[in-house]
Order: sequence, then C-alpha cells, then structure tokens
Amino acid sequence: MQQNPSPTRVLVVDDDPTVAEVVAGYLGRAGFAVDRAADGPGALARAAARRPDLVVLDLMLPGMDGLEVCRALRDKGPVPVIMLTARGDEEDRILGLEIGADDYVTKPFSPRELVLRVESVLRRGRTGPRAPGSSGPVPGPGPSPDPGEVTHRAGITLDPLARRATRDGRELALTVREFDLLAFLLRHPGVAFTREELMREVWGWDFGDLSTVTVHVRRLRGKVEDDPAAPRLIQTVWGIGYRFDVPPEGRAGQEQAEGRGPGSDA
Repeated sequence: MQQNPSPTRVLVVDDDPTVAEVVAGYLGRAGFAVDRAADGPGALARAAARRPDLVVLDLMLPGMDGLEVCRALRDKGPVPVIMLTARGDEEDRILGLEIGADDYVTKPFSPRELVLRVESVLRRGRTGPRAPGSSGPVPGPGPSPDPGEVTHRAGITLDPLARRATRDGRELALTVREFDLLAFLLRHPGVAFTREELMREVWGWDFGDLSTVTVHVRRLRGKVEDDPAAPRLIQTVWGIGYRFDVPPEGRAGQEQAEGRGPGSDA
C-alpha cells in the first residue's frame, strides 16, 4: 500500500498569539503542517527537534530577535525564511534579506498573501527558476535556453536540477533567490533587464518592493565577483537595471570549451 507523502512543515515564530494563530490557521487550511514558537530559543528548539521546510519568522521577538534567530537557523543548514516585520523602515527589511531571509512581509498583512508567498518560496526551492518568458517575452535574440541545462560562463558552473553552483571549482553558498537570479542572468548574457523584469521573470512577482532585487544583486556580487565594489560580471545599466557580462578572457575560455576556439570550423 502506497503511503501518502508527509505534508510540508512550516514553523511559525511570533510572540503575538493572535498573529500566530491566524497565520497557523491559514497555513493549515492550505495543507501545511504547522509548528509554532513564541520566541527565539523556542524556535531553535523546534527546528532542532524537527527540521521545518520553511520558517515564517517575526523580526521583533523578545530577548533574541528575528535576525539572530535567522542567523542561527542558517548556520544549521539551508532553510527558506520569510520575515514578518511591523517596521516600515527599508533598512530593516534589507538587513533581513542580507542575512539570509528569502522574503519578507510587512505587518499588517493579508494572511492569504502570506500563504501565496510561502507557496512561491517553496516552489522556487523545489523547481528552480521558472522558464524565461512564462509571463511574457524575455528580451534577447534567439530561442530561450533550456532552464534545466547546465550553464558554464566566466568560471561559473550552474546546475539548475541539482541546485548547485560553483565558481572556479569552489561551491557557492547561495540562497534560493540568489541561485534563481544567477541562473536567469547566466542564461541571458549581455541582455539588460529592469528590476521589474527580474522580479517578474525570476520570482514570479507582479508586485513588491524593487529594493528586493537591488539587495539580491548586491549579495550575489559579493559571492561571484572578485571585487564586488568594481563588478565585472553583474553590471549596473544606469537608468535600466542589470546585465550579466562575460569578460573577454571568459568568452575565449568558453568558446574553447565548446570547440569554437582558434581553428574551429564553428
């Protein structure tokens, strides 16, 4: 007899019992198994006892705040984190993203929207970035590359199916969003995208704070660039957005690897 798969487990961490109850109720009705914790130590204990598939984490917790909890969770291994914050300060939201949160929702929020965000983050982690142009045409000549194909550019090797990326043989520790962003840019070298296009094409959002894209570009540069302050790969196109460039030596190496070097008939 075939057993039913275990439901996806979400850990909700919030010291406000009303918020925690509402969030847990909506997630439960959406088919998730929900654990709850009211503070940081309790959240870490719950996560150690049974590893969640995703954590919904309040930023403002008593004693040990959400940023500390997020750092501690990420130190134990990759787990998607959605931050809840009552603050309107962009700096706080960006800080949450920079320490490894995959998304954030500002209070007051729609519980239904939070469920959609949870489903979106989990879907990105399971299937990788969606096929380019699924919500509209992607700029650039030629047919869209296969989103499951292993890509080699500028010393970076990215395997979307294995969710693994390396640079010069060294594995890159990327969050779900960083991986998806890098995969998309690698598939479209030389094409400039606006932040709106990246938000829509990479994460499937038709709304949201564009600073999310800015933060993830900055974080990704810190992991793939030799000098993030003077990037050579992920270029800012002023007035437009961002573009992935393959340096001349990188192009030569790539052509040689693909049999298009000097003397090639290609």
